[in-house]
Amino acid sequence: MKRPNILLITSDQQHWDTIGALGAEVHTPNLDRLAREGTAFTRAYCPNPTCTPTRASIITGQYPSQHGAWTLGTKLLENRRTVGEEFAEAGYRTALIGKAHFQPLRSTDRYPSLEAYPTLQDLDFWRSFHGPFYGFDHVELARNHTNEAHVGQHYAIWMEEKGFADWRQYFLAPTGTMDPRIAHTWPIPEEIHYDAWIAERTNALLEQYKEEGEPFFLWSSFFDPHPDYLAPSPWDAMYDPEKLTIPAITPGEHAANPPHFGQTQEEQPDFSRLQETGQAVHGYRSHLLPEGERKQLVATYYGMISLMDKYIGNILDKLDALGLADDTIVVFTTDHGHFFGQHGLQYKGGFHYEDLIKLPFLVRYPGQVPAGERKTAIQSLVDLAPTFLSLCGLEIPASMTGVDQSGVWLGRQAEARDHAICEFRHEPTTIHQKTYVGRRYKLTVYYNHPYGELFDLELDPGEARNLWDNPDYGALKSELLLKFLWAELGKEPMPMPRIWHA
Repeated sequence: MKRPNILLITSDQQHWDTIGALGAEVHTPNLDRLAREGTAFTRAYCPNPTCTPTRASIITGQYPSQHGAWTLGTKLLENRRTVGEEFAEAGYRTALIGKAHFQPLRSTDRYPSLEAYPTLQDLDFWRSFHGPFYGFDHVELARNHTNEAHVGQHYAIWMEEKGFADWRQYFLAPTGTMDPRIAHTWPIPEEIHYDAWIAERTNALLEQYKEEGEPFFLWSSFFDPHPDYLAPSPWDAMYDPEKLTIPAITPGEHAANPPHFGQTQEEQPDFSRLQETGQAVHGYRSHLLPEGERKQLVATYYGMISLMDKYIGNILDKLDALGLADDTIVVFTTDHGHFFGQHGLQYKGGFHYEDLIKLPFLVRYPGQVPAGERKTAIQSLVDLAPTFLSLCGLEIPASMTGVDQSGVWLGRQAEARDHAICEFRHEPTTIHQKTYVGRRYKLTVYYNHPYGELFDLELDPGEARNLWDNPDYGALKSELLLKFLWAELGKEPMPMPRIWHA
């Protein structure tokens, strides 16, 4: 039997409810196509609601507390076993196009980083470097979101090859010269937007793999709709902010929550008690925004998603044109969710609502994965690596602690897990929490703190009523704490086999 190919397509920081076919207001005809031709899993979760930890989990099949890249600014060590290495040793071609974010923007002698300054913008280096990198034998990388000054690497080289030697005018100082006061409309020509780059380079590899007749594991890693909120014309004006449903806080919902929730609704909150390393405490600030700005942010966010959807469609069309679609497992998801007004919050941080930790998750494999179905079987991004290997008939290494979801994807079993675990550790001790998500209930615990969260997702899907301190739910909380401890024990790596001696 021919071994299937793997095409993983990811966005960055996309709310779970932003696919048109699943009822959202956003226009996504190509993601809708994937939903029609495959299965949409409506309860998929990230292992951490920030980039580096979750992206490292995708390629290692381990949780952040296991692979070591526990927060932004950390590095996934090169000695961690990755899914790309497993595929490469099995004869697959492996590639990553777009965002990696396995390493920090600052390099040190102890933790050198290829994704750091000044290497990040040494274009001569990147002209000659395409891997290997964490098990990918070919990489083409970038690091910026929209107009960030971090632009460089293979993306900048591609723009120059396209004849845009003046690309710096579309990016912020000190790299570029773009006016930082410009909002929502990114003056960059769409033809050199990084969505176009990712699609073009992905398709070039697909053509190469087809011509050479080699199986592949290819990750197309998009940057949008991660803020800042910027989109080129006409996508910046595709949605009328006055006609969109704009999420908002439920009055009084933070009264029973841990204190940092309510502080986000203050004009000048004091989070100094959480400062431990001197680094920024991610998401711990005022989340208050004027009403008009909140509406426009949602409109631009949707425009970014629709633009990305166009170029995902280009990739899907190329699979069809090359005759690869039937032999290729396509998965679309994101690294974590996003707040755009839900619970009065913006962007992300230590707030484990479904908006931030639940994900869009589509799987297509013609003739194998049921088409047009929606399933509530719990998924986790830590499961991607072992599931990909299993579907390709390859052995899953004992180091991978995610579960094999192949039977669920193929419609042969109802579920492979009854819970998901999400970790968030942004300071060594002061910001350190974990969430247990079960079939119905959800529990969040904080290191060295007596407060927490308990939500009934069936009766309170909007998570507006924290039951942690409700005496009527004391027995349930005790039961869930025990299940959480069992889940922590269960996600430890399998031990070496025991060898008996005479």
